[in-house]
Amino acid sequence: MKNVKLKNFLLLCPPFIASAVMLTVIQTPISLSPLAWISLVPFILACSPGAKPKPLALAAYLVAACYWLGNIYWIAPITLMGWILLCLYTALFWPILALCLRYCRTKKIPLFLTVPVLFVGAERLRGLFLGGFFWRFLAHSQYQNITVIQIADFFGAAGISFLIAMVNGLLADLIIAAQQKKLFKVSNFIKTAVVCTAMLATILYGRWRINQSDRFVTDGPVVASLQSNVPQWIKTEALRGEAEIAQQTSQQIFDDLMKKSKASSKEGAQLIIWPETMVQATLNDEVLAYFESSSQARLFDKALSEHAANNAYLLIGAYSGKVEFRNTQPVMAERYNSAILYKPDGLKYSKHYSKMHLVLFGEVLPFRNSSPFLFNLLMKFNPYGYDHSLDAGTEYTVYEMACPVGNDTSDPQNGTYKFSVIICYEATIPAIVRRFALDQQDRKQIHWLINISNDGWFVGFRDNEVSPSTELAQHMAICVFRAVENRLSIVRSVNTGISCIIDTLGRVKNGYLAGTLPQKAIERKGIDGWFVDKLTIDKRKTFFSKYGQWLDFCCALGLILLIIISAWAGIIRNKIDSIALRQH
Repeated sequence: MKNVKLKNFLLLCPPFIASAVMLTVIQTPISLSPLAWISLVPFILACSPGAKPKPLALAAYLVAACYWLGNIYWIAPITLMGWILLCLYTALFWPILALCLRYCRTKKIPLFLTVPVLFVGAERLRGLFLGGFFWRFLAHSQYQNITVIQIADFFGAAGISFLIAMVNGLLADLIIAAQQKKLFKVSNFIKTAVVCTAMLATILYGRWRINQSDRFVTDGPVVASLQSNVPQWIKTEALRGEAEIAQQTSQQIFDDLMKKSKASSKEGAQLIIWPETMVQATLNDEVLAYFESSSQARLFDKALSEHAANNAYLLIGAYSGKVEFRNTQPVMAERYNSAILYKPDGLKYSKHYSKMHLVLFGEVLPFRNSSPFLFNLLMKFNPYGYDHSLDAGTEYTVYEMACPVGNDTSDPQNGTYKFSVIICYEATIPAIVRRFALDQQDRKQIHWLINISNDGWFVGFRDNEVSPSTELAQHMAICVFRAVENRLSIVRSVNTGISCIIDTLGRVKNGYLAGTLPQKAIERKGIDGWFVDKLTIDKRKTFFSKYGQWLDFCCALGLILLIIISAWAGIIRNKIDSIALRQH
């Protein structure tokens, strides 16, 4: 019996491995994206009605665990425990999908419909726990397929994932029909016609949206994006060491970015963007008031103010905080990861944006307030040696900057450009980005988005050179869908890369007006530099901005219902089998 179970398990592994390999290579930077349209077929075929549930689930889970451990390896250096827990959690969806597919095949439910519902539902549910993980979706493999991804302004990225899964489901349907010698049944022609119609509609819609852009897209301001190249461990080691060493490191990073910033200002940049947290200081005025004038934070603030004066708007990635008095002494009660804007009059903008979605383990430790025992246990594995948790922001800040006179893209009421900032991983979360796009009256309220990030967390360091991971390119690819979903250009300023501009059609722009980074955006990894270029502004308001992830939620609900139905059917079947055995 054990040999039979082992044999069943071993026979089920190869198709899951085949799908895992294809799902790996379709994503950037390998980008064999055409394979996405067949990548799920081995997975689906493995989930046959004749497959035993336990070996099927086990094979799916073990292959999935290896898939995730290999593909998000870049999390391990930050938090080994977090990496393992996240991989074990995300891997759970493969056996769930496998058992649901087996049930659907048993009931002869058409796969071209069930596969997209199940896989898109699983993509959505991956974002519910452990802070959410919206990474390596089927859709992300198609970020360079500009025609197909235009449907994201209606369906979101889920629409592209749904279409890819639908094609995979149809191919599986046809293969199974051919094996059963039923390929030429009328139902198969109907299925094929439905999928081909969906593909044709997607292509026609995409071309229509692209061709109409000239009527809605206008030139915006000239912006500069700065890219530092500092592995996170350099900053972390500096903070662990003596105060003098930490200050020297912070000063060196600041001086390097200031040189780039001044160079971009000379090239006519109206808005200059620095990466996330690369100014190692707390810069909001409420906290600065308690620092001495000779402190590094006050000196940074003074230098930035003087640089902005009569030159450009400066958006700086730094920290902010709130001060409380305890025993008559001021203490930092709250600390935020923030974007702070300096204006050409040398003053700071009245508001700043603080990151709302903090990354577990990297920016906030779980159980900090809810369970002291578990929190203290986690602290024993914390590589930093102290509680490095930040506080989450709560406000969807909209910044304003003056428009050139006569520019018809300005707000006619106050003559300003309006923009917002998303910090690091927030660019992967559709719900956060769409909240910036429209105001409470569902009017488009900003002209573009800025994504500042510190991807220095996800690089190595060998032979005095930064070694980029796959995270850098994949982070950029995900941003493409936020641009299309909301018809907002996104300018990225990212430590270690990839800094670039993504236009409202989702095109990652190569080249620039002036700068030192490589011309091809994908090559801007593990290096420093800057570029100056012009943004575009799109007047179109999208269905997705207004209604959000409606397709995702419908598919997630469908998956949950199918889990319940198949589990209930299994319970009933076991009871019937048990009664039959007793009668014998």
